[in-house]
Order: sequence, then C-alpha cells, then structure tokens
Amino acid sequence: MSQTPHPLWLLAEVTYRCPLHCAFCYNPVDFAQAGPELTTDEWLSVIRQARAMGAAQFGISGGEPMLRDDIEILVGEARRLGFYTNLITSGVGLSEPRLAALKEAGLDHIQLSFQDATREANDLITNTRTFELKQQVTRLTKAYDYPTVINCVLHAANIDHVGCIIEMAVALGAEYLELANTQYHGWGFLNRHALMPSAKQLRHAEAVTEQWRARLGKQMKIFFVTPDYQENKPKKCMNGWGEVFLSVTPDGLALPCHTARMLPGFEFPDVRKQDLAAIWYESDLFNRFRGTAWLPDTCRTCEDKEKDHGGCRCQAFMLTGDAGATDPVCAKSAQHGLIDDALKLAAAVRNGQIVQPLVFRDPKTSRALERAF
Repeated sequence: MSQTPHPLWLLAEVTYRCPLHCAFCYNPVDFAQAGPELTTDEWLSVIRQARAMGAAQFGISGGEPMLRDDIEILVGEARRLGFYTNLITSGVGLSEPRLAALKEAGLDHIQLSFQDATREANDLITNTRTFELKQQVTRLTKAYDYPTVINCVLHAANIDHVGCIIEMAVALGAEYLELANTQYHGWGFLNRHALMPSAKQLRHAEAVTEQWRARLGKQMKIFFVTPDYQENKPKKCMNGWGEVFLSVTPDGLALPCHTARMLPGFEFPDVRKQDLAAIWYESDLFNRFRGTAWLPDTCRTCEDKEKDHGGCRCQAFMLTGDAGATDPVCAKSAQHGLIDDALKLAAAVRNGQIVQPLVFRDPKTSRALERAF
C-alpha cells in the first residue's frame, strides 16, 4: 500500500444532465441508465476522504455541473480543506448571483467551453442556442477577476476555423485557450467518422496555431492537444492508470479515468459502499492496469513503455474488444490497421461517399441506444 502513489486530482462528475447536446461529448452513450446522483452529503464525504488521502486538486464537471444547486457548498468545503478548485462548465446556469456565491466560497478557477467562433457553428454542433450566453458568461467571469480560460473541442466541422476561434478568444480577453482535438469516447466515438478531420486539416490547424502563438507572445497561452488517431503514438492513460487521477461519476462509481465504466469484466467500486482509500489501493479496477507489470508482449520490451504505459485502455477496448491490448494508435501495434480503417472511413464521410448523420447527445437517444445495444 505504501508504494502505491496517492491520488493528486479528484474529479467530481456531479451530473450527467446537460442542456447542450454536443455530438463529441465523452459522457457514456448509455448515461440514461445511470443510478441516482450522489447527494450533497455524499459528495462532501468523497471530498473529505480524497483530501485525507493527499489529493490536492478538485475539479467539478458533468454534464453541466451548474444544473445542481449545491456546487457552492462543495466548493466551500473543498477550499476549507485546502484543495485547489476548478469548475468546468458550458456557462449555462452560471448567473451573476451564483458566480458571486462561488467567488465567496473560494472557487479558484473556471474553464468555459466554446464550440466555435460563430453562433451558427456553435449552435449546430451543440444543437442549442447558447453562443451569446457563453460570451456573456465570459465577460461576467472576467468582471469577477477570474482569468479567462476557454476550451474548444476541435473536429472536422470547426478545425478550419482555428484562426477565427483564436481571434474570438483574443477579443474576449482570454489568458488561456485550449484547442483540444476530439477524443473518441462516448458520443465522440459514436460520431467519430463524421467528426474526424483529415491529416491536412490538422497540419494546417497546427500551423495557424503556431502563427498566432508567435504573434501573441505572452498575451495568451494556447495549448493544442494532439489528436489520438493520426499521431501513431499512444498517450499515457490519465498520466498513469491509478497513479494520479480519481474520478467519481454522478451515481457514485469511482474510476481511474473518465470513461472506464464502459470496460467489461469489472466490478465498479461504489463510494456509497466502500471508502475511497480501499477503492484506490485495493480494488481490482484501480490495480489491473496500474504501472507496467501488466503490459502485453508488444509493450513490455518497448523503450517507450514508461512514457505511454501501452496507451489508453478504453481506446484499446473500443477498437479491439480487449482492454489489455496495446492501444492500436501505436504504430507498433499488430492491430494498428484498425486505425487505418477508421481514417479511411472518415475520409469517405468527408468526401460524401458515406453518409453519417451526427447523433446528438440526448437522454431519449441514450435510452434508444441502450435498447439497440
């Protein structure tokens, strides 16, 4: 137990409810079957246990966390315990009275999501009318002395607008902009062939980003999160499965990454039934892929095994059906052809040879997909 690292980052996914219907959402496709949300007191217990274990950063996300009316209480307790607190929000529900209450509670950081630089494009991918609201919330957070931190998920429909997105962020006075290429989990995986940009689009977007970095200097930091499928190099799962990151779902499952509840063959620990320390140190879920001893043959002798730990476990499962396989994104994987196939299908969608309508995140769709699968 003493040799196992303690968690540094607790992410509270307090709800799967969300007024947006983003086609790239990483929430599980079957989120409608999740159990009752944790109560305020249950979340407070989770926060206290995580802090006692040594966690230092507390993130709140969803869904849209501001749909709950107890976020200020959770932030206040986390701040009292010494956490650095971060709210990840679409801006919907972040009114001035609530922002004032969050400021009073000690909230340190707000990350606001945008989907594009124009109302039409934003509203298309979210299937909502929220563009003007997001701009209003950005101005409001700045008035309350928060640094303006914007996240924009990139995909085939908006990646050619990177220059406009950066220009919008500059106009809003952003200090930080994260351009995050879509990770193909949950609804993103369901829509991946329609969302996946071409290698040419990615190169152009990176070049435009570099031009803006040179132009802006220290005025705004721009982070360009590399794509999963086109790089041929897998990413270390959450900086190490069960080493840094602990996520708790709205219905109380403790997970080593945002999307691990999709993996078959596990008994998912429930924070209502087990204490957090036992889950982190003793559960099969957190220990199964911790470290490198479990690695498959392809990875075990690889010089990069300490860098990537074999890649993403959820991605390996989604593509191969085996969570213990080498992530097929890796060029050394015997199943790397699955990535080539996915890129070809995406190209066929872009060229109009195959029609793949976007499936928007929605509770009714979620229930229908449950029945289908």
